Amino acid sequence: MASFLGRYEYQLDPKGRVSLPADFRREADGSRFVLLQWEPTHLTLFPSKVWETVQERILELRRTRPKAANHLRRITSQAVHVDPDKQGRILIPSWLTAAVGLEGGVLVTGNVDRVEIWDPEVFARTTAETDETMGDLAHEIFG
Repeated sequence: MASFLGRYEYQLDPKGRVSLPADFRREADGSRFVLLQWEPTHLTLFPSKVWETVQERILELRRTRPKAANHLRRITSQAVHVDPDKQGRILIPSWLTAAVGLEGGVLVTGNVDRVEIWDPEVFARTTAETDETMGDLAHEIFG
């Protein structure tokens, strides 16, 4: 399984392309990605192998929770396949950049099995939010 870690600041070019870090491209091993917005704050980039697992969960939910169909439909209708070009850039459709307010500076972050694409200010604001349970969570993870 790929392991995406770290944060990288890039500029969204006039065509809506953003570079992926060389480490992330290596981790994905030439894999195609699926890009989508499933949370309101950012975009998520799934390598093909991880997307296969997500897709299985979507199919299972569609079978077992019919009331979730419209929510699943909304999410999957906003998904696109993307392939890094020779310079390691991916094209983000304009409707996805608009959905999360991306323009100019872009923060590309690793989140273990996936990559996230954020507006830097939204990332800073979102990750600054904490509650009392976060210390416990860190101890659960790191011992």
